[in-house]
Amino acid sequence: MAAPIPPTLDELGERPFSFYPPIVNIEHNEWTYKKGNWSEILVRNSKINSEVWIPRSYLGEISKIDEPVMIVGLRRELEYKGGSIWPYTRRVVSMPGKAVPDVPPGAEAFEPPPTNLRQSLRLNEGAEGGIGKMLMWVAIVGIVIVAGTAGYLNLRTTGGAVVYEGVLQADLGFTADTNYFDVVRKLGTPDRDHYRSETGERQYRLLVYPKQNLVIVLMGVERGKELYIGSKDLQGKVVHAVDMPGGKNTAAVLRSLGKLE
Repeated sequence: MAAPIPPTLDELGERPFSFYPPIVNIEHNEWTYKKGNWSEILVRNSKINSEVWIPRSYLGEISKIDEPVMIVGLRRELEYKGGSIWPYTRRVVSMPGKAVPDVPPGAEAFEPPPTNLRQSLRLNEGAEGGIGKMLMWVAIVGIVIVAGTAGYLNLRTTGGAVVYEGVLQADLGFTADTNYFDVVRKLGTPDRDHYRSETGERQYRLLVYPKQNLVIVLMGVERGKELYIGSKDLQGKVVHAVDMPGGKNTAAVLRSLGKLE
């Protein structure tokens, strides 16, 4: 007899299911599927009476049986924060003091090897210490030569201009078709919502989320119909850009806007 084929999320209908691992900050782990698109799904938790969007990239396998409850796997731990779902990072708290390992009676205490070149030189005396110092200076001179060569080559190829490129650090699941209501549905109402300037052929609408360190940038020629072109952090660094029709990426436009208030 063939093993049962697990259903897809779109086939669950109103059947309740649980996430594994459970979403942090939500005690009642029972959900129902509402709807979805190519990049995310909308699920509802009856206990907290709230709906949240979850990117499909975080979803794993679905259990083949539903007893006692259907299980939907998650590829990583998530947490519910500020009305949205975010990747969960466990914080490691270091305890004060230094642990001292127990040494059995009669056994010699183990001394760990030196962790850097300076400690190694202190442990060596006489001829061995002199050889260690010589090796250290050889290493330093080598580093200086390599750095100088790299600087010279950069000067010849760029004329001395240092070019900083923005690095895309987050995939927010937004596209060039995302509008204001799509952003609010996923991230909630922004703390500040304003236009960069009152005049101009292009209107830039800025949605500021200080807690997420994000400024969502919408652009259009008519107010109220702007579409998403990318996001920057509060320090002005590009964290997400999209490809516009024709294949042109919006990263250059975002960098030209500078730091956003």
